[in-house]
Amino acid sequence: MAAGPVEIPPAVLVNAALPQPHHRTKGFRLAFKDVVDGLQRLFFTKNTILTMAASGTGGMEASVINMFSPGDEVIVASCGAFGQRWADISKAYGLTIHQIDAEWGKAVDVNAVAEKIKSVPNLAGVMTTFNETSTGVENDIKSIGELVKATNAVFIVDGISGVGAMPFKTDEWNVDVLVVGSQKGLMLPPGLAFVALSEKAKKRVETSKLPKFYFSFAKGLKLMVGEELPDTPFTPAVSLILQCREAIKLIEKEGIENVWKRGARMAEATRLGVKALGLKLLASANFSNVVTAVDCQDGAVDPSKVVKGLLGRFGISIIGGQGKLKGKIFRLGHVGYVDELDVLATIAALELVLKESGAQVKLGAGVSAVQEFLLKQGN
Repeated sequence: MAAGPVEIPPAVLVNAALPQPHHRTKGFRLAFKDVVDGLQRLFFTKNTILTMAASGTGGMEASVINMFSPGDEVIVASCGAFGQRWADISKAYGLTIHQIDAEWGKAVDVNAVAEKIKSVPNLAGVMTTFNETSTGVENDIKSIGELVKATNAVFIVDGISGVGAMPFKTDEWNVDVLVVGSQKGLMLPPGLAFVALSEKAKKRVETSKLPKFYFSFAKGLKLMVGEELPDTPFTPAVSLILQCREAIKLIEKEGIENVWKRGARMAEATRLGVKALGLKLLASANFSNVVTAVDCQDGAVDPSKVVKGLLGRFGISIIGGQGKLKGKIFRLGHVGYVDELDVLATIAALELVLKESGAQVKLGAGVSAVQEFLLKQGN
């Protein structure tokens, strides 16, 4: 019950045990094409999607070095640890950063982005996060995309944890570069980064002057658009790609809209269960359907004891806080291969761990709140 890596469906894991084809064979490239085509449907895009053997952060760094040149001016709109990561990567490559910092637990202010765009005449890019996993907040990507569309800048979005779990429409929302990780809503092990590139972004690839080799989008694009079947410039993570093909089948069998609805239902059930126990949510609006952050800054609950207690006694993995929220919150994930029973079990276990740690909670209160909500929702 973390926000990633998530639980992996057995049907996906089975593919890791199958004989591995050579990555330059026609058979593998046909499988890879299935993956690329499927991801285009799940990401709601007609754009080219590159696949890299890397974590999501690798996809983020690759996006920076392929979109910009030294000294380029960029806006980083951050509301948590992963938004700040855009700034850290940009700083490492010598970009000029104009940063917008929202209070952790709140979403990025779209009006602040609009004002900042007006103040940077030579703007090359705008970077932000779709789902801020460190705080449990969703940003308004559609509105920011409308703002960036009217400029020469490219709009780059960290969709690593949110895409596949919450509604996201790449083309409709004018996202030029979308980064997605394998170990979140796509229900895969860690190790793959997917990057979707608009035509605007592809043109920027041609002019970028930052150093690159392994993460060169130009190399990747050449093999994606110039071949009968898609290919990768370097050895791909064959097993993960075969698993991805199966995961896409599972998602499309359920229907991506139904996956979004299930995620929203599990998220709301979790929030209601937490609040019924007298706990406070870190966010007050723009709630993420990927992860719920529980605010422990009043000192009534020790989040480290909650994390250790759930894992040690019940084998349930959750996560604590990051950055300036370390030791101040705990986070309950409800993304991917998660259903009603998982949420009920987690809230029930949370009640016991809290009670044993001395917190003033009423046993059964959280579970009852979840059950009542689920009964109203129906199947």
